[in-house]
Amino acid sequence: MKIDIIGDIHGCYDELKILLEKLGYTIDEESRVRHPEERRLGFVGDLTDRGPHSLKVIEFVANVVSSGKGYYVPGNHCNKLYRYFLGNKVQITHGLETTVAEFEALNRKDQKKYNHLFVKLYENAPLYHVLNGGKLIIAHAGIKKDYIGKHSKKVKTFVLYGDITGEFEANGMPVRRDWAKQYDGDAWIVYGHTPVKQPRFVNNTVNIDTGAVFGGSLSAVRYPEMETVSVPSSMPLVEEKFRDLDKE
Repeated sequence: MKIDIIGDIHGCYDELKILLEKLGYTIDEESRVRHPEERRLGFVGDLTDRGPHSLKVIEFVANVVSSGKGYYVPGNHCNKLYRYFLGNKVQITHGLETTVAEFEALNRKDQKKYNHLFVKLYENAPLYHVLNGGKLIIAHAGIKKDYIGKHSKKVKTFVLYGDITGEFEANGMPVRRDWAKQYDGDAWIVYGHTPVKQPRFVNNTVNIDTGAVFGGSLSAVRYPEMETVSVPSSMPLVEEKFRDLDKE
């Protein structure tokens, strides 16, 4: 299996296209992707919110997955958007307001189209992907070794939000434990959720969220090579959103 797993996109569609070209993919007029080595794509979730083109990202990823060219797992932002599309009461904050503004600017027919696309994508996605005979796991915020194969409420919270303590930092961000330092499994775990300046390899894990929407870069890790490829973001730098986990 050869797969390129892309970090949190958050509506940064232009960076996604540039990254895919750098990875060797071609995209036709109908957004179909091809790679000369028949590689597949993986997405760690948080496709939308904060960035300028969330709906384009939804459409692209939905097409990739439905055509059998890739794998998607939901992130916490995906979960919130899903609940919004179902008509549940959610707070239109923390970036969801940008996606909602895009959505509300559409006519009724297009609103129905994107609602259907995303709800289908979300409902057909596993909480986390176990691939290549258990040698590779894609999980939005990561997963403990003991949780692999399980799908309880506790596991879902961990996969979507990380190893949270219930406390909050001064900037309002939830306090998260650095679970990767304790991971001792054989499977590679590729995740995102916590923005870091460079792809972060710890034990058999790699955090591939390099903060595209916060002015960092959009990154992918190539499996099984475990090489990373990044393209710079066009968004303004928001320094305080990045974590230097190795100094904490």
